[in-house]
Amino acid sequence: RRTPGLETTGPCMKHLTPLQTRDYLQAHPGALFVDVRMEIEYLYVGHPPGVVHVAWYEYPEMQAHPDRFVAQVRREGGTPERPVVLLCRSGKRTVEAGQALEAAGFTEVVNVLHGFEGELDAHFQRGRLNGWRSDGLPWEQL
Repeated sequence: RRTPGLETTGPCMKHLTPLQTRDYLQAHPGALFVDVRMEIEYLYVGHPPGVVHVAWYEYPEMQAHPDRFVAQVRREGGTPERPVVLLCRSGKRTVEAGQALEAAGFTEVVNVLHGFEGELDAHFQRGRLNGWRSDGLPWEQL
């Protein structure tokens, strides 16, 4: 089920740029697109239209609970056979979240490289080098 030429980690996780992710979502309309950031990031920084919010961890605890996360993804319609695409701020939290899904038997997990805001630039600012928003993809905010 792997796509040739895609960087993978673990059993099947794919790592796609935001533009590749847009194409992937168009080719897989049944995929579940999940934003794993904290609720405040999701609401006030912005998010892609139609993405489902399931936080990997929340403030003030800031502690991930993989079993709780997997259960929430399942409540949103995630199944081991349904592709799940994961987005966070910079593409780091999604790797851990994806590993939790893979450990729970999910077979098609996609990590959005650079996330929504992208990597830090030389001035320690996000949103200028890469990321969903920087790549000009659709987004909305509260």
